[in-house]
Amino acid sequence: MEELPWKFTNSYPCYGHVYPCGNYLEVSISSKREGDVCYLVIGFFELFIVSTWSLNCSVMFVLSIASMNFVLVKIFAQSKYFSCLLWMFNIFFLIWNRIYEGYSFRTIGQSWAFLDNYRGTFRWHICFNFVILRMISFGYDYHWAHQDSRFDQEKHMQRCRICSSGKTCYLSLQERSIHTDKFSFSMYLCYLVYAPLYIAGPIVSFNAFASQLDMPQRNHSIGQIAWYGFRWVLSLFLMEVMTHFFCYNAFTISGLWREFSPFEVFIIGYGVLNFMWLKFFLIWRYFRFWSLVGGVDVPENMPRCINNCYDLESFWKNWHASFNKWLVRYLYIPLGGSRKKLLNVWVIFTFVAVWHDLEWRLLSWAWLTCLFFIPEMIVKSAVSALKAKSAIHEFILRELGAVAGAITITSLMVANLVGYVIGPSGINWLISRLLHRDGLPVLGGIFTTFYVGTKLMFHIQDTKKNLQ
Repeated sequence: MEELPWKFTNSYPCYGHVYPCGNYLEVSISSKREGDVCYLVIGFFELFIVSTWSLNCSVMFVLSIASMNFVLVKIFAQSKYFSCLLWMFNIFFLIWNRIYEGYSFRTIGQSWAFLDNYRGTFRWHICFNFVILRMISFGYDYHWAHQDSRFDQEKHMQRCRICSSGKTCYLSLQERSIHTDKFSFSMYLCYLVYAPLYIAGPIVSFNAFASQLDMPQRNHSIGQIAWYGFRWVLSLFLMEVMTHFFCYNAFTISGLWREFSPFEVFIIGYGVLNFMWLKFFLIWRYFRFWSLVGGVDVPENMPRCINNCYDLESFWKNWHASFNKWLVRYLYIPLGGSRKKLLNVWVIFTFVAVWHDLEWRLLSWAWLTCLFFIPEMIVKSAVSALKAKSAIHEFILRELGAVAGAITITSLMVANLVGYVIGPSGINWLISRLLHRDGLPVLGGIFTTFYVGTKLMFHIQDTKKNLQ
């Protein structure tokens, strides 16, 4: 790329932004503090007014907990007990917020009781789960900023296809060291209440967020962002078509599924699973589009279609992908990473369940998922240790992988049926119908379909590797 002379300007109402302009790269030298204040004003306006269309005094609880976390981080960041203190503090409020349903001003004192009339309809403690993740991210990134970075930027540039093309990947934004001056209270609040990501994410680390305030994302052009938004509109139209012409959810809610055959119940479960995927797809891509318009690039949730995942690991990596990146950075690696993988998975999924809500149903789901995960991890380790010595061995390994994929997809479908269609009370009904003489051919046909689908996924992955 040709080196261009630099031209500094104050003509743009932004901070630290770089703009190509003719033969110059125009660089705004507006105060970064003004940009922080701008984001803060927009974020707090959303919290106080837009989210409820009424004055929401519950924001005082958000600010109080966030301020206590900031003080804790600043005082104990260089302590050897920092990780323990940070997790204890945030998990305490994660649980306490749900138990007391966001608290009441009356508990503080009778003179504060009148503020309970201005809480609005927006349940702040539900979205505060995302704030908890940001507070932990801020704490760890500040803690690691005082240590020597192990991230080799030059080696990463050589290996990363995105960075070598002149763009900046999310891993580079996340791992690069930023100056401790960035960890100010104003930047911290700006990160916590950034309007596009406050309600539902996607989740972005503090390092990645702060580094983009001075230098907005340049990975996506205006045309690409506009196309991204147009594709979202098309996806919304698809959702409207699904909800008008496919009655999966109506069958589920009404209980009419009891009148159907096992094959028809599986079709309903498959439809509900795809509906849920598209629903979250629309939510997360809308907020990511808004964030891109603001100049902040965040990880893409659901980067792969739900019908192109044949194992549990890829399924969860490609469902809430930004949360998966967060868990790897702030929980999986600090717990020991792959050296303690079989133990870490229990801690991680238990936290995921508690983070979503305080329900035994979710804890049961988390622990059952761990039970499914452990055999998969053992089999994957054994397969990776076995090297195909001939074409026949490679064929056998591929066939075994397709069978394992079919079993995993069937397990996911059954879990989805129990969780969202028939419920726990319908397990006996499902088993009795599937193991009946009329149900066994259905089960065999479903398994064969998933087997063929897994083989197709293998070919798709091979094609992508060859194109890279």
